Amino acid sequence: MPSGPGIPTLDQLRIFLTIVDVGSFAGAARKLGRATSVISYSIANLEAQLGVSLFDRESTRKPQLTEAGRMVLAEARTVSNGVDGLRAKVRGLLQGLEAEIHLVLDVMLPAWRVVDALKEFRAEFPTVHLRLNVEALGAVTQMVLNRSATIGVGWPLDAEIPGIERIGVGIVELVPVAAPNHPLARAGQNAPGAGRDHIQLVLTDRSPFTQGQDMAVVATQTWRLADLGSKHMLLREGIGWGNMPEPMVREDLAAGRLVHLDMPDCRGGSYRLQAIYRTDTPPGPAGSWLIKRFQEQAESPTARADENAVRFLAGGRPQTIKAAE
Repeated sequence: MPSGPGIPTLDQLRIFLTIVDVGSFAGAARKLGRATSVISYSIANLEAQLGVSLFDRESTRKPQLTEAGRMVLAEARTVSNGVDGLRAKVRGLLQGLEAEIHLVLDVMLPAWRVVDALKEFRAEFPTVHLRLNVEALGAVTQMVLNRSATIGVGWPLDAEIPGIERIGVGIVELVPVAAPNHPLARAGQNAPGAGRDHIQLVLTDRSPFTQGQDMAVVATQTWRLADLGSKHMLLREGIGWGNMPEPMVREDLAAGRLVHLDMPDCRGGSYRLQAIYRTDTPPGPAGSWLIKRFQEQAESPTARADENAVRFLAGGRPQTIKAAE
C-alpha cells in the first residue's frame, strides 16, 4: 500500500516561496545567503517528499510552476503566514502585549467613532485578537465587572462602583424625535407635559444597575426595547416618540423622515461616555491605546461638529441628563 506524502520542513517551504518570489534558484540563493546547489538540493528533497514536481525545468530557462506547484504554493503561503503570525504574537507577549482584548461598547456610541477605533486598532495591533460586544446602559459596566469584557465604553452610571476605573471619553447628544405625522411633530411647539399623552419608546437596561428606575421617562405609557435599531425603526414609522443619539438620526432629520420635537420639558441632553476597566486587571499596551483613541475622538473636529449640530437644532446647549431612554 503506497504511503502518503512526507512532511516538508518550514525551511523547505521558505526556500520554495523565495524561488517563486524572485523568479530563479540563483536569485533565491543570493537572497537567503546560501549556495545555489543548496537551494536546488532542498527543492529536490521537497519534491521527493511530496511526490510531485513543483517546477518545470525543461521547457524554459526560468523555473515555472507546474500545476501541482501552484497548488502547493497557496498552501505554503498559508503555512508561512501562520508561522509568522505565531511568532509575532509570541513576540508581543514577551513585550507585554495582550493576546486578546474583549471590548464592549455602548449602543449610543456614534458609528464613526466605532469604525475609526476598530480600523485603526487592527492596523496598529494586527496580532491582538479583538472580541466585540455592543450593549446598552448598565450592561456595559456589568460585562466589565463580571470579567466578560476587558474594557468598556459607555454610560458611567451615577454611583461609584468599587474596583472600576473610569476615564471620560466625551458625550453624545440626544434629541427628542418623532415621525412628521406624529401629533407631537404636527403641533410644532408643544405645551409642557404634552409628551405624557403619547407612547414613549424607551431603551431598556438589561443589567440590574437601574432596576426599578425610570430616567428621562415622562410618558404614562411606554414601550420598552432592548435594541436601539428597533427603536429607530418604530420612530420612523410614526409609532411613538423618544430620545435618540443625534448622529444616528441626522440624515433622517435632514430628509424629513423624523422631526426634532420642541418640548419644553424634554429637550434631550448629553449622554456622557466613559472608558472603564477593572482596577485589578489594568489594560496593557493595546488596551491603553484603545482608550486613548476614544479620548482623542472626543476632542476631534467631528465630535465638536456633532455637538454643534444639536445646539443648532435645539437653539441652545442641551441639559445634561442622567441616562438615555
